[in-house]
Amino acid sequence: MFKHLNTNTLNWILIIGVILFIIELTFFHGGMIASALFCALFIYIGWKNFLQLWGKIFFWFGIAGAAFSILNMLAVRFLIIAAIILFIMNYSKSKKNTEVTYPTIPPNQKEDIADSAVLKVEPLFDNSFLKGDKTDDSAYHWRDVNIHGIIGDRVIDLSNTVLPNDTAVISIRHMVGNIEIYVPYDIEVSILHSSFFGRAQILDQYHTKLMNQSLIYKTEKYDESQTRVKIITSVFSGDIEVKRI
Repeated sequence: MFKHLNTNTLNWILIIGVILFIIELTFFHGGMIASALFCALFIYIGWKNFLQLWGKIFFWFGIAGAAFSILNMLAVRFLIIAAIILFIMNYSKSKKNTEVTYPTIPPNQKEDIADSAVLKVEPLFDNSFLKGDKTDDSAYHWRDVNIHGIIGDRVIDLSNTVLPNDTAVISIRHMVGNIEIYVPYDIEVSILHSSFFGRAQILDQYHTKLMNQSLIYKTEKYDESQTRVKIITSVFSGDIEVKRI
């Protein structure tokens, strides 16, 4: 629906939404946010006791109250209005585009150049916001890792896979949780880690207190090796551990 939406426009919408959220939290003593959290407590209690009648009442009362509270937040109302405006703008643009016809240009055919096939590869992990990820304890097929999350631990054990004769990439962006990566002794490794709060154990290097810092390490023969691992991680609050296994 929003395929014509500019990235800068989306960024400004999100920034304004965050500002309105902070204004409501600061100047209106939480406003509907406190009410939504109170309703979330009702939902949790009702879900835990859903088999009983009063549990069902608590659950559905919490759902209705949370929906009412969320829809009455300044930031949410702004996002709804912005979405409606963008939908109307994109719909009007699509109607104009259908009315304009362009001459068709035949493709440039070259018999000596064959189109290369593009294959879709299933990722090793899916992005999971509220749970951790861990590689299989048994043998698995390696695919480069590029994930982000909010809460949970990430554990990657490279001893149960065969790495390609190339640079294997592990990229993890995380909010709260720990990251553990186990690398075989015969594999060269490069680590780029940034953390707002946390600790780091990278091979034989220890950092007991990280505050808005970045760390860069690589093994001695990393640049010369063909089979190697490049690790890029960032975490808001959490520890990282890169160990030999």
